[in-house]
Amino acid sequence: MALATAAVSLHPFLSRPASVLRVGLRLPPLLLRATSSTSASASPDFNITFAEPAPSKKAPSAQPLVPWIVRGEDGKPRLSTSPPPDVLQAIALAEAEAKKAAKKETLKGPKGAVAAAAAAAASNASVKARKNAPTAPPKFSKAARRFYNENIKEREPQRLAKVLAAAGVASRRTSEELIFEGKVTVNGSVCTSPQTKVDISKDSIYVNGNRISKKLPPKLYFAVYKPKGYICSCGEDSKSAVSLFNDYLKGWNKIQPGLPKPRLFTVGRLDVATSGLIIVTNDGEFAQKLAHPSSNVTKEYVVTIDGAVHKKHLIAISEGTKIDGVMCIPDLVEPLDAQSDTRKTRLKIVVHEGRNHEVRELVQNAGLQVYALKRVRIGRFRLPADLGIGKFVELKQADIKALEGNK
Repeated sequence: MALATAAVSLHPFLSRPASVLRVGLRLPPLLLRATSSTSASASPDFNITFAEPAPSKKAPSAQPLVPWIVRGEDGKPRLSTSPPPDVLQAIALAEAEAKKAAKKETLKGPKGAVAAAAAAAASNASVKARKNAPTAPPKFSKAARRFYNENIKEREPQRLAKVLAAAGVASRRTSEELIFEGKVTVNGSVCTSPQTKVDISKDSIYVNGNRISKKLPPKLYFAVYKPKGYICSCGEDSKSAVSLFNDYLKGWNKIQPGLPKPRLFTVGRLDVATSGLIIVTNDGEFAQKLAHPSSNVTKEYVVTIDGAVHKKHLIAISEGTKIDGVMCIPDLVEPLDAQSDTRKTRLKIVVHEGRNHEVRELVQNAGLQVYALKRVRIGRFRLPADLGIGKFVELKQADIKALEGNK
């Protein structure tokens, strides 16, 4: 009776072979035989239930390891469980290319055209957002930096000495002396520190009892054909290169009403006996950048020699000479005239050092006598052929850019 009762509870497994029952249920042989005999009787009226088998506690088999042969730091090959870095990089590049190809495929067809239009609209929106964002110092093009310096940087607080120089009071060094002497007041208090940051549009600044205008003059750039006999000085000397602008500055109020007069000065120097191209401006930073030897801006001179020039003279000039303890070598020495007239000979000499009397020293060191010296080019800007001696012309942005480049 006990075997019959046990067999009654095995209804779901009666149709299965005894081997399956033996493996899955581990029944005793006697019970298996009873089950088999019962199933042979084919009685369909059994109501048998059986609990689900317990889950196996066996851990899933781990993925098989793929060995990689890599070269270690000692140079010897070894087995590794991870791919080498170059293989990983190649896989990453392949996946990136696949993503790009899939993206291109999605842009094809009508739906892709809509997606492309949406992407273009998003790009335009981002451009507009960048334009409307607060302006930060540009980092890329020269035009962007120039725009920032002229339109935004000037509005930020700046050093007092620099503001006085930009306002046309005096040179930066003279402005510092005025500050040290206590002749400058800021908002009613005497200021003796040139490094004090001031905002000319908000602060009240007085120099020797005269108030400084809250507006700064515009930045100006001129090319001047300096005559022989004029000096490069910012004083009121009648033979100063800046004195050539006297008539221009007298009519300043008609040209720029409401703006203070600019304080003009020369960029670099030409000695009193040298004529030719000189730049005049009121932009101190531009002048310092152009005149500093580190800028390596080339300057071309035409030298008229009193007498004949031979090959040995050209070689001697090309080898250079020491000026103030520094060896100066010209970039180019080239004769401009044939040797038919031995009384006067012209040479083209190009230098980049810009040291005092450099061209004259080079020529005299070669045993030649300078009859006349004229500068005809700075950077890529050449003295205009139609500009008369003692005349000047205002430079455009393209001319300013040419001054900073080399030919």
